[in-house]
Amino acid sequence: MDRCVVLVDAGYLLGAAASLLAGEPARSRITVDHAALIQGLRERAEADTQQPLLRIYWFDGAPDRVPQPEHRRLRVMPRVTVRLGALTRSDGRWAQKGVDAAMHAELTELARNRACSDVVLVTGDGDLLPGLMSAKEHGVAVHLWAVQAADGDYNQSEDLVAEADERRVLDRAWITKAVRAKDLGGACAPQPATRPEIAAILSAPLPEAALAASAERASEAAQAAAARSGTPDPAENAPAATGTPTTGHKGVPTPKDLAALRAHATHPDRQQPAQPASATLRWSSDKGWVERGGPLGEPAETASLPTLAQVTSAEQRWADREEDITTVGGDPFEVGQVFARRWMERLPESVHLQKLSTMYPRIPHRIDGELLRYAARFGLLAHKDDQIDEHDRYAIRAGFWREIDVRAAAEHVPAGE
Repeated sequence: MDRCVVLVDAGYLLGAAASLLAGEPARSRITVDHAALIQGLRERAEADTQQPLLRIYWFDGAPDRVPQPEHRRLRVMPRVTVRLGALTRSDGRWAQKGVDAAMHAELTELARNRACSDVVLVTGDGDLLPGLMSAKEHGVAVHLWAVQAADGDYNQSEDLVAEADERRVLDRAWITKAVRAKDLGGACAPQPATRPEIAAILSAPLPEAALAASAERASEAAQAAAARSGTPDPAENAPAATGTPTTGHKGVPTPKDLAALRAHATHPDRQQPAQPASATLRWSSDKGWVERGGPLGEPAETASLPTLAQVTSAEQRWADREEDITTVGGDPFEVGQVFARRWMERLPESVHLQKLSTMYPRIPHRIDGELLRYAARFGLLAHKDDQIDEHDRYAIRAGFWREIDVRAAAEHVPAGE
């Protein structure tokens, strides 16, 4: 069959591009325009092979083989098929499992079935050598593409290079049409520029209860340290407290604090810090403690707000899932917008929107939890370095509030400050 197929090892292509542009193979160091990259691969493959493209196969790893936002964007592009292997963590490093085997199987099957006349391999792994040789034996011309190495040396298996029919190097000029290095500004853990909505959430004032709890924890820690060392407790010689917590400590209650409060409420005879047993996190987007109130412990002003699940029919759930698979890319900000749009469109009464708009920047606990569970479908809440990415959470909520604000403005609903 006179047509070409492109098999892309995404780990190699993007890792080598990161080394070339950012100095290290971490894909977090680069930003990729996937639409431009796919278009560039297609145009270059058709020009090199002089054959029309049948398909681009994109091989990559993902935690538990759950598609990440970039995979969701890629797999709905024309002539693109995504194949995912596992992404596992070992000795503090991520490693792909099953990607090479999948590429080998696809290459061999395409050649055996004479599905194409030319195959373009974008990889550097010598494990594909048997598959490359098998494809040649079935009469397929194999084109091997490399990414320009940062140090001018090979970043491909020499045996693979020797066995290929044709070889091309994707240089810096070609790579930078779709890939660019992130401007880190000297930060160890780069983050995108904070949107104004996220900044508003992050700058929400800390309640007095949280400041008091932080100051008390600091005092207890100092007393314990003094007891262990046998030195006098510095608090004994400190001025008497005036009731205003020190501004130098701006922590929030920890899960241990919550557990202690629950234990104290259940067993008041035990020695626990004298704090109100009703204190809790009001909702997960809060940055402090407030008093619990309303029926069943829920704030009265949010108890009547329906969740998205409560206002969604079975037919709408199916349509939502179809939209998630085919249209929603999975960017954190976009996910928040999609969730908010669906929720607002299905609200039975506009009074709910009015009530929510006065609560900015905090999202009621039930709705916030449902929002984050929805975002988990896109892999946004996967553990990264054993910690949940807080920036993604803020971006999700910012997208939610942006959509609420747009709808509130359209309906002349006064939004909260």
